[in-house]
Amino acid sequence: MTQPLAGKQILIVEDEPVFRSLIDSWLSSLGAKTLLAQDGVEALTQMANESPDLMICDLAMPRMNGLELVERVRNAGHSLPILVISATENMADIAKALRLGVQDVLLKPVKDLNRLRETVLACLYPNMFNSRVEEEERLFEDWDALVNNPAAAAKLLQELQPPVQQHISHCRINYRQLMAVDAPGLVLDIAPLSEHDLAFYCLDVTRAGDNGVLAALLLRVLFNGLLQEQLSHQGQRLPELGALLKQVNQLLRQANLPGQFPLLVGYYHSGLNNLILVSAGLNGTLNTGEHQIQISNGVPLGTLGSAYLNQISQRCTSWQCQIWGNGGRLRLMLSAE
Repeated sequence: MTQPLAGKQILIVEDEPVFRSLIDSWLSSLGAKTLLAQDGVEALTQMANESPDLMICDLAMPRMNGLELVERVRNAGHSLPILVISATENMADIAKALRLGVQDVLLKPVKDLNRLRETVLACLYPNMFNSRVEEEERLFEDWDALVNNPAAAAKLLQELQPPVQQHISHCRINYRQLMAVDAPGLVLDIAPLSEHDLAFYCLDVTRAGDNGVLAALLLRVLFNGLLQEQLSHQGQRLPELGALLKQVNQLLRQANLPGQFPLLVGYYHSGLNNLILVSAGLNGTLNTGEHQIQISNGVPLGTLGSAYLNQISQRCTSWQCQIWGNGGRLRLMLSAE
């Protein structure tokens, strides 16, 4: 059996004994030496005597919770990578954990062990993996400063726009955008989920004032994790993007970001040649060569407590999607290789 974690020591900080035992057994099967702690107090005692290569911790724990533990560890000058695995859906807690310098946040229950394995390896061997994770973590290093400086937040968001041409997940992707030069309008993000599938979203940040830019920065950090989590629940089936947007709608409310957030989300699987699109407030048309389909724009996120959405699914090897709203117009093109 391959043991990619041989020679690595991992500290598991978890108050739930069954989950702690499961993670312990799984990491040990991959070759890791494990240290166990029931809460932050025990974790600090362990770290006084050992120098783990990675810490995996929960957020909700007795005596000293995960956020307090991470803050103590960082204030003491420890730079070891930290992976948070928690059942929280509180975006403020997730944002604070990222701001304190954790490498990633996974939500319980963890059903996709392949994703967990990739995340652990990315924490331990960051140079072997895409730099996107590190880039996203840096978004929250100066989060309070960004909240108080909308111009700086807008400038950062513009700098994070994806390249106009790229090859990911066996697909050639490019886009063209018409928008005001001096301010963000339609914000696009595209990222691979695995070798064969990718996801993207387009958010109009012009209808929520400064909160539009802050929502875009939060979405950039959380979107892939939320979709991966949703895919793990779906098993072998394609994702229900409507359910994902409803979750994003709830998280925006929990983060106290009022306003309207027109958002279109897409998912493409290059092995199945399957495209899924759903819109909450953005206009769109999809052209697959054989079909031209009008995308129902729906109601922008943030408008209602619940999101009511229609999802469309198309089999195609290449397609073009025109997207437009108050923030401008964008054309996204993909061809499977």
